[in-house]
Amino acid sequence: MKVTVYPGSIQGEMSVPSSKSHTIRALVIATLAGGRSYIRNPLLSEDCKAAMRIARQFGSTITMQDGVWIVDGPTDGIKTPEDVVSADNSGTTLYFMTSIASLLKDYTVFTGDNSLRKRPVQPLLDALKTLGATAACTCGNGCAPFFIKGPIHGGQVEITCTTSQYISSMMIAAPLCEQDVHITTPHPMEIPYLNMTIKWLREAGIELSYDEAEYKFFHIKGGQQYKPFDKYMPADWSSVAFPIVAALTAGSSLTIHNMDFQDVQGDAAIIDYLIAMGADIQKDMLNGDLVISGGRPLHGITVDMMNTPDALPILCVAGAIAQGTMVLNNVAGARLKETDRASVMTEVLSAMGVDITATHNTITIHGGRPLQGCALPSYDDHRIAMALTVAGLFAQGKTHIAGAQCASVTFPGFYDKLRSCGAHIEEH
Repeated sequence: MKVTVYPGSIQGEMSVPSSKSHTIRALVIATLAGGRSYIRNPLLSEDCKAAMRIARQFGSTITMQDGVWIVDGPTDGIKTPEDVVSADNSGTTLYFMTSIASLLKDYTVFTGDNSLRKRPVQPLLDALKTLGATAACTCGNGCAPFFIKGPIHGGQVEITCTTSQYISSMMIAAPLCEQDVHITTPHPMEIPYLNMTIKWLREAGIELSYDEAEYKFFHIKGGQQYKPFDKYMPADWSSVAFPIVAALTAGSSLTIHNMDFQDVQGDAAIIDYLIAMGADIQKDMLNGDLVISGGRPLHGITVDMMNTPDALPILCVAGAIAQGTMVLNNVAGARLKETDRASVMTEVLSAMGVDITATHNTITIHGGRPLQGCALPSYDDHRIAMALTVAGLFAQGKTHIAGAQCASVTFPGFYDKLRSCGAHIEEH
């Protein structure tokens, strides 16, 4: 699908989808828990559909009702999938399910779409092999397709935390090992996502300890059992950033409902970054609303992206429309997502006339130039597609985005919601 975005403002109200990160963790833990769990307000996105399908391959029965998924995890333990496991485009699902497969005595084969088959998995496989697994990539490139078998028994392992998903994956599998698992990492990244996993484990009855000062070690007792749960999935702070920046266009006024200001999602910091840039964003903590008024001048700031790499595409757009210089530090983690987002955003915003440059670990944007509409690829990356859509609202002329359907990976109905608030967006 291609979309054409016309410049303009938005007005109205909306809610954003539920958290992908919470929903996938819920599906995995419900599968491991056995018994019946209830996932309320789940995100029915492409990534979560992949996680649901794979949970079923491992033995879960999932019943979808209006506003709730009922997950009956296998009471006698997870099963070895009978077919190849495809995580499609979901890196979170691929990494989490890899450690789950390492608990089984038979082989599981994993693959994914073209983008996912470029994302590194070798560090996670090597760590699981240290704990007792057998694993190898079939093409020798450190990416899917790969096979893995266990069972891992526990022990001590060190892993480089280029993504928090490696550590979260092992922490989720660790309680079902015979022995304790002690994970160390020299340079932890994406700490809010590690906190999310820790919170999920503890609420599901798992005993663990960790380095609360620097997050350099995690100790999980073996021989434990997850408890079934009944939980509500909060709104996705990673998704809310896109309509918020869209509402910074002159003449815009937008209220976003049902936000949980107490949730552990790291991307909630995006709101504070934008306020620091001068955006008029009011937090109604009592009612769970965000109220955004557009048109206020923005100025560039310096942001450390280590804990919020998913915010990089939309913050690049914010920097482009701001006056002065925007510097994004520690962007290397964003190079390991669905695309090399640092390189892609540098390329596409340059095509729109933005003065933007990148090194391996930084992006510098000299903002204030008028954006020029043009034809752009999404690279099949949902956050790139949505960021460019928002950029098109600020641009002069039409902005054409190819492959825009990938927005449904995390934000189903993204274009419909913007159109309902007055955005002029055509689909082709």
